[in-house]
Amino acid sequence: MDFLSNPIFLTALVLALSIFTAQILARELTKAKKKHPPIAGTVLHQLLNFNRLHDYMTDLAGKHKTYRLLGPFRNEIYTSNPENVEYILKTNFDNYGKGWYNYNILKDLLGDGIFAVDGEKWRQQRKISSHDFSTKMLRDFSSVIFRKNAAKLADKVSEIATSNQAIDIQDLFMKSSLDSIFQVAFGIELDNMCGSNEEGKSFGDAFDNSSALTLWRYVDVFWRIKKFLNLGSEAALRKNTKIVNDFVFKLIHNKIEQMQKKDNCPVTVDREDILSRFLQVTGTDPIYLRDIILNFIIAGKDTTATTLAWFFYLLCKHPSVQEKIVQEVKQVTGMKKITHFSEFASGVSEDALEKMQYLHAAITETLRIYPAVPVDAKICFSDDTLPDGYSVRKGDMIAYQPYAMGRMKVIWGDDAEKFRPERWLNENGVFQPESPFKFSAFQAGPRICLGKEFAYRQMKIFSAVLLSCFMFKISDENKVVTYRTMINLHILGGLEVRAFHR
Repeated sequence: MDFLSNPIFLTALVLALSIFTAQILARELTKAKKKHPPIAGTVLHQLLNFNRLHDYMTDLAGKHKTYRLLGPFRNEIYTSNPENVEYILKTNFDNYGKGWYNYNILKDLLGDGIFAVDGEKWRQQRKISSHDFSTKMLRDFSSVIFRKNAAKLADKVSEIATSNQAIDIQDLFMKSSLDSIFQVAFGIELDNMCGSNEEGKSFGDAFDNSSALTLWRYVDVFWRIKKFLNLGSEAALRKNTKIVNDFVFKLIHNKIEQMQKKDNCPVTVDREDILSRFLQVTGTDPIYLRDIILNFIIAGKDTTATTLAWFFYLLCKHPSVQEKIVQEVKQVTGMKKITHFSEFASGVSEDALEKMQYLHAAITETLRIYPAVPVDAKICFSDDTLPDGYSVRKGDMIAYQPYAMGRMKVIWGDDAEKFRPERWLNENGVFQPESPFKFSAFQAGPRICLGKEFAYRQMKIFSAVLLSCFMFKISDENKVVTYRTMINLHILGGLEVRAFHR
């Protein structure tokens, strides 16, 4: 967003901000007195702080656990109060949903997928997905794919380590996670990780750009006008979503053809991957299937890959934790010397994964500090009062903030900003979960992430294989590592590390 540094633009923006704030304050004074959350700024302040948006909002949360930003059409209320989070996500669930506001912003990318809708469409997708994620068949099917892709990833890292080059580990995780989700969810061998599928790479880049441009809509009050005129960020979003759509529609067409030729396909095609089940239940409407597919991709690719990238960043910053994980993996797998990556990956059993309590804690600690979804917005459907006594009006946007909550001392203690996996273990070294309304990285209540255990399994397999085979260090210790402001918490510019054979 280079235009933010333009002095003429900034002058005009400050002037508009002053006028806008005066108008909003005047409007507020005329309203009936209720206990509303304190005003912490306006949505234009979000625009000015867009490149550090989550830290800006964390600063505000440090002053007010619940606050509001004034906007031209509605208030935006943000809360880091676990009691409010439980109320929104569970106790009064029916009063808070995506609503028309969020749907309009998200629909060009996510359409009528599960992350953008309420009502019957949400319930239908939730029901089918819940069934799929609960089956032993999908668990076993996905675990085989995760182990195979972890071995392929280790092969790639080994080549780069041998040549003494730096690795963008986030990029590798993105490609590998994309390969995994395409195989598990759609029964497609994308092979994006090995760089043999340029079409797949173009799709991945376009999907990431679409995510960033979609989030920009939340702070760009002119996005509808720009969309109508096909200008600036909206023109770029249209271009990127076309690449995404063309790729997905081709995938759907091929899948339908494959299912119509069952006699020539493996028996497992019809019953193992998720897309096949949606085709059987919802029919072959390509637009609806496209929406379902993209929602699975944002859930299965970005969240897992970004968490792994931040996890390896923290392990590089805390080598003692990295070594402690290696020792745990050695102990529970009985590993002595690794001669073949695929053989070792195949031996990382479900029982061994279950015993990796410290690894599980370290990944969870990463999600506490760097949640894959840093903020999640809902719309209030009717006037309400939150547990902390603050009023919310019909049409207000209200969002809880996993990123800010993970940094709050009032929730996690004085060491809230420290990476300390031990906070998740009891005296016997056994993982102890926290309330999902305090640790909200996977949402909670009826919308709690269906793929939570699925994601942990993939991250633990990838981590166990890579850390057992290589030691990782940051390539440039002086480089500032921060995030790219988009729907998921990507590392800006990737994460360059160096790998060393163990």
